[in-house]
Amino acid sequence: MTDSDPRLPTIKELTPQDAVTPDPYTIRDGEAHPPPTNFRGRLRYLGPSLIVTGAVIGSGELVLTTSLGAAAGWSLLWWLVLSCWCKSLVQAEIARYTIVSGDTYLRALNRLPGRIGRVSWPICLSLLAYIPITMGLGGILGGAGQSLSFFASLADITIDGKVCAGIIAVVSSIILGTGSYLWLERVMLPLVLIFTLTTLICSIAMQFTEFHTSLDDVVGGMSPDFPLFVSYAALALAAYGYTGTTSGDITAYTYWCIEKGYPSYVGSDRSAPEWESHARGWMKVLHTDVWLALIIVTCATIPYYVLGAGVLNQMGVVPQGNSETISTLSNIFTQTLGPWAVWIFSIGAFLILFSTVLSGMGANGRVFPDYLVELQLIDRSNLALRKAIIRWYLAALPIITFLIFLFSPSFVILIMIGALTSAIFLPIQAGATIWLQSRQMDPRIRPRALTRAVLWAIFLFELAMAGLVIWFVVLAPLRN
Repeated sequence: MTDSDPRLPTIKELTPQDAVTPDPYTIRDGEAHPPPTNFRGRLRYLGPSLIVTGAVIGSGELVLTTSLGAAAGWSLLWWLVLSCWCKSLVQAEIARYTIVSGDTYLRALNRLPGRIGRVSWPICLSLLAYIPITMGLGGILGGAGQSLSFFASLADITIDGKVCAGIIAVVSSIILGTGSYLWLERVMLPLVLIFTLTTLICSIAMQFTEFHTSLDDVVGGMSPDFPLFVSYAALALAAYGYTGTTSGDITAYTYWCIEKGYPSYVGSDRSAPEWESHARGWMKVLHTDVWLALIIVTCATIPYYVLGAGVLNQMGVVPQGNSETISTLSNIFTQTLGPWAVWIFSIGAFLILFSTVLSGMGANGRVFPDYLVELQLIDRSNLALRKAIIRWYLAALPIITFLIFLFSPSFVILIMIGALTSAIFLPIQAGATIWLQSRQMDPRIRPRALTRAVLWAIFLFELAMAGLVIWFVVLAPLRN
């Protein structure tokens, strides 16, 4: 089975108007070189997955996944596993397109047919979603503030959660204002490792307590229970939107791949005899990076549901409210490791949410100037201006999201708004990936037929999930 289809037209036939101008942000001249030839060599070029993982293992896992387990017990374990595993292929395949084509994510979306003014309809929809997505970031920042307040209370220091959120906003503004990919990657790696390991240890320790898991629990949890799903539809769909790879993470991943240098390593000269072999070799690096993220996310996500279902559900408590949410969640550690583990939880909760703030906002800053480019408000070739906008926007974004949290009733509600918006946008990304690969991508590097078939299945599933979000959440007030 080959990766190309000779019946399909080439990229030059399809995009004569813009097969023209390489994006200086995406492809840097003189950096094309052969890919590593073995697994050990590929490990040296990994990195984008670590930043994305810092966002993935965050508010969705700590707040929504644990809360879903607490509310529904073991019965929706199957749903969580599905949520983790159904999106990574789209992440890999849209990144394949951007790396090989040299497009940014938004430039790729702007190639889709159907225009509203200067841009394609998916870009218009994403502009409309900017407010709820930013509200979600405000919820994550607020959660980080509440976790820091909870940590301070353990030392008998009383600091309001909103004050802590303000401190985190200022610190995040300073860190993100540097605009440095390498700096962010170095910060994210230890954070990801720390909170992944602590959660795994806690879920293992649970097996030696009264909350231990039985085989019947796992078997029952992997058996779909649709009536129960309907009972917890809003929370389950929010967990789906923010668990595993979110629509924002899929977008972000393409920009982190660009800043890591993957498109530059492949090169833009498709007529070069070595271009195809280079592109295929760098695709192997990409797939290794995505698999690494999927393994880390799975190992970190499932324990949160296990702890929520095994501990909180049996205790009969569900996280609610602002300050109560973090303290309630602390039971997943204190009831398994002992009262002393509240210190581990408080530190881990802060690291989880703070790392999500850095990664999520860092990615958002890369997308913002790209909107201005596609709206033709700034010139694509003005790389210095784009970098300056990234720095200034990232310095301002934490303050903006803090103000959103300051005037909101609950950080959990803000997180759910962002998560449900993410769920609605997932099928747009899957559909765009299918169209771009079939119509705009160099035929030599297209995915195999099996991959394309699975992409179609994921697209249909995500389309159904977006319909459920609209039915159970958006239209629910009108139906009641």
